[in-house]
Amino acid sequence: MAAFEEKLADVARRAQEYCSSLVTEEATKTALVMPFISQVLGYDVFNPSEVVPEFVADLGLKKGEKIDYAIMRDGRVNILIEAKKMGEELSLAHASQLVRYFHTSDARIGVLTNGRVWNFYTDLDKPNILDERPFLVLDLLDIDPVTLPNLQQLAKESFDLDSVIAAAEELKYVSALKREIAEEFATPSEEFVRLFAKRVYGGYMNARAVDTFRDLTEKAARQYVNDRVNSRLKTALADQGPMIGASIGDSSPQADRIDAVADAAVSVEIVDEDRGRAGVVTTDEENEAYLIIKAILAGTVPMSRVFIRDAASYCSVILDDNNRRPIVRLYFDGRTKRIVLFDAAKTQTRIEIESLEDIYAQAEAIRAVVQHYVH
Repeated sequence: MAAFEEKLADVARRAQEYCSSLVTEEATKTALVMPFISQVLGYDVFNPSEVVPEFVADLGLKKGEKIDYAIMRDGRVNILIEAKKMGEELSLAHASQLVRYFHTSDARIGVLTNGRVWNFYTDLDKPNILDERPFLVLDLLDIDPVTLPNLQQLAKESFDLDSVIAAAEELKYVSALKREIAEEFATPSEEFVRLFAKRVYGGYMNARAVDTFRDLTEKAARQYVNDRVNSRLKTALADQGPMIGASIGDSSPQADRIDAVADAAVSVEIVDEDRGRAGVVTTDEENEAYLIIKAILAGTVPMSRVFIRDAASYCSVILDDNNRRPIVRLYFDGRTKRIVLFDAAKTQTRIEIESLEDIYAQAEAIRAVVQHYVH
């Protein structure tokens, strides 16, 4: 498993490094899709008996349609892969070749990817019909370790289709629920807010009450997660009891583990997205970046609608002081600078910058997401 994770981490580093420069589908295939097939899944991309690029899928009146990649096993199509360019929204509605050919092929696994996000589908709901929801979603910039054993079962060396299919249904819904829960905790929906507010508040839930409880619910969710993480960290520290005697400056592996857990515990304690809270300081660079973003948006929306909200690990620029309307996130740790951009679907794109002036190069994307919010 360690070797598999190292190969996956290598491709993830490529995604992080190249994501801002991959502007075409072919560039995405070359830089990320082929390395993923080769390094992570373990197939020889130059061996046509294993990987067939531009696989022709003639179906009835549809002649000459092509699937980007067909992974073969024992002379039969095993996995179909349809690739889009980096950053493009992944939807089966825009992957008609994959949907149609899956219906008539031997394949049990269909994959839709934009290089960064990999959606794996099968036919749990109806035989030979691609499910609407993927059973496994892999984001190379935010890898969920829970999915790795299932992903490894799709690799050439350990391929076990029966095990993958057997676990797919539970994985499909558990993964989808985790994403929904994470989204609700980060930006609570009105339904989520009302559900919990009714249990603690006896008044009438008008629009003002919903807005008030949205902030309270968001804060409560963050605090709950932090409490759970801190509890686990304290347990980990307690488990290291016999090694606590290590002195400061001790370079032993045991001391390194103690320091790592202690540092993590401290960092979690200060996580809070409310500006002005203990442990959260908005730096001069963050304020300067905020002013640049406001300048970019001049003429798109009134400046009074653009807000900055700081957290311990990043700083957000949002519209209408509403976390559900993110514009840009700033990750300035003193050594490196990275910004995260959002599109209409709230898909995140991470971009390394060398100076604050580099933010101006992203003006079009910044304006576009704000225009989506206001129209």
